[in-house]
Amino acid sequence: MNPEHYSKLEKMYLQAAINTTLYETTTIKISEGITEIKLQISEKYFHALGAIHGSVYFKLLDDAAFFAVNSIVKDAFVLTTSFNINLIRPVNKGVITAIGKLKFKSRNLYVAEATLYNENGKDIAFGTGNFTKSNVTLSEKIGYK
Repeated sequence: MNPEHYSKLEKMYLQAAINTTLYETTTIKISEGITEIKLQISEKYFHALGAIHGSVYFKLLDDAAFFAVNSIVKDAFVLTTSFNINLIRPVNKGVITAIGKLKFKSRNLYVAEATLYNENGKDIAFGTGNFTKSNVTLSEKIGYK
């Protein structure tokens, strides 16, 4: 376990422009191989039918899986190489929670899964992604501080 590493990753996530402008109600908690992200639903995330757009599902699932992987990669920023999602049910209110978990690691490949829950604990979406280490070092330059 490395609480300082997790804290730096959390700050990097929360300070990213997309999260400070569009997803400002997001919270994140990272531990070894697991990440939890919460988002308060707002109408600004809705499509024409009055529920959150699939891009919100994707972002939260990918972010949760991504940081579950980066929690164990301490020297480089990881990259998503593929990510598949399954949408189960719509949601239009409350707080949604994405839980990402590392499932597999090898020298060049990491696999993680994530599930998105509504505030009643029901699954609303899930996904699985493949990740790899980039050539970008975790540093203050990219918000890792």
